[in-house]
Formats: sequence, structure tokens, C-alpha cells
Amino acid sequence: MRSGPLGSPLRFRLVAESDEDQAALKELGTYGFIRGAAGFLIGAAPRSQTSLEDCGYRLEELVLLGTDLELGSCWLGGTFTRSGFARKIGLAPDEELPAAVALGRIADPERAKRGVIRRAAGSDTRLPWGMLFFQDSFSVPLPREAAGPYAEALETVRLAPSASNKQPWRILRTDGGWHFYLRRTRGYHKGFLQKALGVADLQRIDIGIAMCHFELAAREAGLHGEWTDREPAVETENSQTEYRITWSD
Repeated sequence: MRSGPLGSPLRFRLVAESDEDQAALKELGTYGFIRGAAGFLIGAAPRSQTSLEDCGYRLEELVLLGTDLELGSCWLGGTFTRSGFARKIGLAPDEELPAAVALGRIADPERAKRGVIRRAAGSDTRLPWGMLFFQDSFSVPLPREAAGPYAEALETVRLAPSASNKQPWRILRTDGGWHFYLRRTRGYHKGFLQKALGVADLQRIDIGIAMCHFELAAREAGLHGEWTDREPAVETENSQTEYRITWSD
């Protein structure tokens, strides 16, 4: 048991792949990209206002550790609640299994090197700085040179993985810190079918991934801060944009 940066208690397990897992992957439509996975990272989180961000943060930490060990990885999001993944971690009634990560070798290394998989996932079409980072108001883009020592931390956020490469994070810089917002993709989570199937709010997990990249890069650069709930009094971009958390430096 460990907690996320926002305090949610989390449980993680590393499990070996089984035939049952292969069947689950086929249902998710991802099996072709994960052939030969050695195992899976799965995590359980209580349902709360911050648990999905915490789960995304800690899982991405483990993914980055696996990358250092030269392991390939692939984030999975879907209806895990009634799957073998949930049984392997002993999912409690008050918990959810928001996502899992497959670990192992890349299914087709040569194809991956040519960038086919990256282009299919939209990984080569990251949004530019001016659409993600802002100064004092969402009408004023933050120039890279104005980010000072935090420029590299912001760039790691821009390059971070997200569900369907939607990059739902927006970061607003004020004197009070770096404010993280979730700009929802219309129809991405709140549809009736998604709620009925119990699919986790994947874009909140994406915010946790962005937080992980930002904090690790900031600390690597010798920058210090903490996560706080300090929503600034500013007008958001639109009704699809909601405040999540602030890094106070």
C-alpha cells in the first residue's frame, strides 16, 4: 500500500500474463500491439475526488522505471472491474481499477522504429506550447522563454502520453504557482454507455500522468514545490475546462 501525491491510498501488483489476460486484451482491441507481454502492472484505488490523478501519477512513475530497465509498455484503459485483472488484485467493492499497463517487448520493433505505431496513436502530433500553457489568463499563451527554469518540466508534460493522445491538460502560470486544469474532450467520458460500463474517467488519469512528468522533471532540475488546492480566480476557457490542482513553488 502506498499513497499518491494527493493522499489517496493505492495498491499495485505486478502479475505475469495468462491466457485469460490475452482474451481480455482482445476485447479491448489492443492485443496486436502487446503480443508477448511479460506481465501487467495493475492498481486499485478508492473512489474519491483525487484517486484517479493519484493512480495515474504512481503508475506513470512505474512506467518510467520500466523504461529505464529497457522494457516496453502500453497503457490500457477499459472495463476492468469484472475482468481477471480485478480478480488478481482482489478488487474491493469500494475500489476501482482505472487502468493497467502491459510490460514486455514491442510486438514489431522494426515497424515501431519506422514510426507506424506512433503515428497511429497520434504521438507525433503533439499540441504546441501556445495551446497548452498560459500566463495569468487563458487568453495569453506562455512563451517558452518566459517559463524560465520550468521550461523543461513543461516540455515533458507536452510530450507525456494520454488517452487517444488528447492531451487534456492545460497549465496556467500565476504568482501563486502552476495551476493544472483538465480540458475535457467532448463526449469522451460523460456518455451514458461509458458510465453504464464502468469505464474510469481516463482524462483524470491523464492529469496524474502530467503531474508526474512535471514534478519529476522539476525536481531533477533542483526546483522545489508542493501540490496544493489553490484555484485562482480566473475565467476558464469554456465549460469543458475544470481546475484540478496547483504546484506551488
